[in-house]
Parts: sequence; C-alpha cells; structure tokens
Amino acid sequence: MTIYIKIFNARFADLHRRSVELIRLVPDEKLFWKPRDLGRTMAMFSVGEFVLRSAGKVEQTFGGITTRLWDDPFEWTLPEKLATGDLISEYLAEVEATRLNGFNLLKSDEDLRREIPAPAKMKTIFEILLETIARAEHFQGRAFAVFQMFSDDKPPKF
Repeated sequence: MTIYIKIFNARFADLHRRSVELIRLVPDEKLFWKPRDLGRTMAMFSVGEFVLRSAGKVEQTFGGITTRLWDDPFEWTLPEKLATGDLISEYLAEVEATRLNGFNLLKSDEDLRREIPAPAKMKTIFEILLETIARAEHFQGRAFAVFQMFSDDKPPKF
C-alpha cells in the first residue's frame, strides 16, 4: 500500500510547482528585494531567499534520506550564486530531481516507518517528511507574503 507515499509525493510536487510559478512571476530586480527592516519585527528576507530556503530544506532532507549526508545547502544557494530567476529555476529543477530520486526508494507505506539518523537523532522517514513539508511550506508562504508587498498579482494557488 502506498497511500501516504502518494500524499507526500503530491504535497512535495505542489510545493515545487508553486515555487517555480512564483519565481516566474517575480522580475529579476525584485527577487532579492526586502521589506524595510524594523528593529521590533522579525528579520526580513526576500522572495528569492525564502524560495531558496524552502527548496534547500527539501534538498537537505532528500539528500539525507538517499545518501545519509545531511549537508545544509546554504553555501550553494546564496543569492550571489543564484542571482536570477533562471538560475533559481535551474536549482529548483535539481531539487525536484533529488526529491524524485528519494521517492523512488520508497516502495510502500511501511518504508515510512523505517528509522534513520536525521541528522542528530533517529527519526522515522514519515516524521522527517512531515517536518520537511511543514518547514518548506512555511518558507514558501513567507515568500508569498513578501511577493504581495510589491505586486498586485496573485501568488500561485495551493
């Protein structure tokens, strides 16, 4: 049975689709535009930074699941390296390929019960995927909020 695998796969596919659509809506000069920082609020980031954080979380998770290397993609997702919508879209495609490779290893919902080191303590794959989709969607939602600060367009639908 693969009910939960299908649900997770669909959620991650939708996350990817929305990120790709959002990046297409943002002009390059606005990708890393940040709202004004106020000392009394949380740190502000740009659409590009939030989309990269969202994708980076997915990449880290599926890199960990497939190779047991939980490298933080921070260094290769810096705005200086991925400065345009096209470059971010290429990175999103790489992350999607990594994710699909990870899902190909999951043959049944029983695989989601397996525990693996993630990275500091043992967790089930189910827990890891649940935490990852929640965190990645959180970052994506923040990207949508920043997008709405400078655009009259609607962000991609859930």
